Amino acid sequence: MTQQLFALSFGLAAVLAASQIAHSAPHCDTRERVTALLAERYGETRRAVGLAGQAAVMELFAAEATGTWSITLTLPDGRMCLMASGSDYETLTEDLPARGNPA
Repeated sequence: MTQQLFALSFGLAAVLAASQIAHSAPHCDTRERVTALLAERYGETRRAVGLAGQAAVMELFAAEATGTWSITLTLPDGRMCLMASGSDYETLTEDLPARGNPA
């Protein structure tokens, strides 16, 4: 009986996780439209930028007032895709641990 309950719980968790992944599929549009959406709806501005692979640009947008954040990926064809978003954004700067001293 315990094994059946465990299997049922695990199966339910997997279904819920899959639905969250499907629900959060990337939304792509022009860079102008995506950045306008982030600014107007969430008050987010660009906080960080970096290269993703050889041809894409990753950007982090966030709003200090609300704590929301979004990660976007701009593709070579100019489309910007919203890859992830969340809450409780906090800016951090951490020092590297001393050599030979694990963190």
